[in-house]
Amino acid sequence: MFKRVLIANRGEIAVRIIRACQELDIETIAVYSDADADALHVRLADKAVNIGPADAQESYLNKEAILNAAIQTKADALHPGYGFLSEDADFAEQVTDAGITWIGPMPETIRLVGDKDIARASIMPSGIPMAKGSNPLNSNEEAIRSAKEVGYPVILKPVSGGGGKGMCVARDEEDLKNILKLLVDITKEKYYFEHFIERSRHIEVQVVADNYGEVLHLGERECSLQRRNQKLLEESPSIALTQDMRNRVGALAVKAAKSVHYSNIGTVEFLLDLADNEFYFMEINPRIQVEHGITEVVTGIDLVRTQICIAAGESLDFTQDDVTFTGHAIECRINAEDPDKNFMPSPGHITFLHGPSGPRVRFDSGVTAGLDIEPYYDSLIAKIIVHGRNRGDAIKIMERALHEFHIEGVKTTLPLHNKILRDNYFRTGNIDTQFIKKRMPAYVSAPKKMKGMSDTELARAIIESMYLA
Repeated sequence: MFKRVLIANRGEIAVRIIRACQELDIETIAVYSDADADALHVRLADKAVNIGPADAQESYLNKEAILNAAIQTKADALHPGYGFLSEDADFAEQVTDAGITWIGPMPETIRLVGDKDIARASIMPSGIPMAKGSNPLNSNEEAIRSAKEVGYPVILKPVSGGGGKGMCVARDEEDLKNILKLLVDITKEKYYFEHFIERSRHIEVQVVADNYGEVLHLGERECSLQRRNQKLLEESPSIALTQDMRNRVGALAVKAAKSVHYSNIGTVEFLLDLADNEFYFMEINPRIQVEHGITEVVTGIDLVRTQICIAAGESLDFTQDDVTFTGHAIECRINAEDPDKNFMPSPGHITFLHGPSGPRVRFDSGVTAGLDIEPYYDSLIAKIIVHGRNRGDAIKIMERALHEFHIEGVKTTLPLHNKILRDNYFRTGNIDTQFIKKRMPAYVSAPKKMKGMSDTELARAIIESMYLA
């Protein structure tokens, strides 16, 4: 087992990794920017290294500074968390070349699944269902031709995109031409098309694979509640799936992971077409997910600890038959944003914070009272995870947890989560990826130009608000 792990991240995921390391008697090294000198992950780690200014490009995305910190502190492993450099194959390669273990998939795997076009081509021979798609587009003229071949409506996706960003839907050629007028001037990024499935649920499957060829799945997560393809609330299991469907999508996820020789922890994402109950492959995320906690509470398996053990060379100590699922879990992502003002970021000083607790409530956070929410980083400040006997029980526990959570000094997405939980369609499970757009249209309105927003950023935001799925 490792003696010392450097955590190349911040916030709640850095705290989560520190806790797993402490249980394994591993010394932890935090990295921090000037803005995070007093952050919770810095306080909890055994040692901390400053890696640069507040700007993420000069600190948490500064490969040289992070690698130097790992070498200087004699770390024998590095955990990237999620976001930042977690899916940067070149950085993973630099880490391993320095003789430091990368806690995650191999660099070549990250490179393969990070390019959606290459990933689709690699997985297609396995026979896993995929929505009809195009090759990467080289011109507007080619885009118009390809859209006709794929069939409207189409969803335009960046080849190297992730986290739902940059996607937009064209329902006809006029829509597409309007999108292309804006895209052509604001990005040189490669795009491709997939046929857009109108009524679908976003189902993702957690997979775990050791370095000796054993690949298992740990069940599915329902991630259909999204705003502009950004997840807001997740559940496990999905009540849309029968046991036969659950077995089928789990087997598809394992098959996809094996087809790219996957190791460590990952997530295989699918769209469930509600017209025919068929699963269509979307992508593989080669990292720990934000929503990993709901899988942990329904399976009892510590995913971060498992990541570390696999990276240390240990084989899985359980089989597929050993994996059991108990109850129902829900996660609400709490962001420092004002949902009533187009989710405007809400940086500021936290003057008071009381996190929810009590039976069957888990509160994962990277902040405390007295800390500042900085404008430089992702606005996620906490995750509330509850575990009920069934879905109805979990909803009641989450309502109690949201009521108990109090934070002062910044606006958060708590009001939106309260509205979602009270919605009758949500309560009955009648949801799909269009839920927020149809049931709560105020939260997908076109953004107004904010101070500091460039014309390019505004144009991209307009595209996403007008043409997003």
